[in-house]
Amino acid sequence: MGWHRVSKVGDPEPGKVKIIEVGDEVLALCNVNGEYHAIEDVCTHDGGPLDQGELDGVEIECPRHGGRFDVCTGRATCFPAIMPVKTFPVKVEGEEIFVEV
Repeated sequence: MGWHRVSKVGDPEPGKVKIIEVGDEVLALCNVNGEYHAIEDVCTHDGGPLDQGELDGVEIECPRHGGRFDVCTGRATCFPAIMPVKTFPVKVEGEEIFVEV
């Protein structure tokens, strides 16, 4: 547990998602207009990889069945997803992005 350097500012670009691995966790690092959010990279509906879905504002859509999640809170926002995804704290120091796992 603790803070881990996972990327540099600008990677991923705004509106994009990047897979990061911290220990045993596989996370999706999302850039929402320069603000970074980290969520588990697994749809709670069927286990699909969220990083392969579209990021639209603060919502990411699972590419399998269209379940959507708020990347800020983890809340499921569109059926068939009903359970939230886990979120992880993110901080930026200088040009580095850190995630707490």
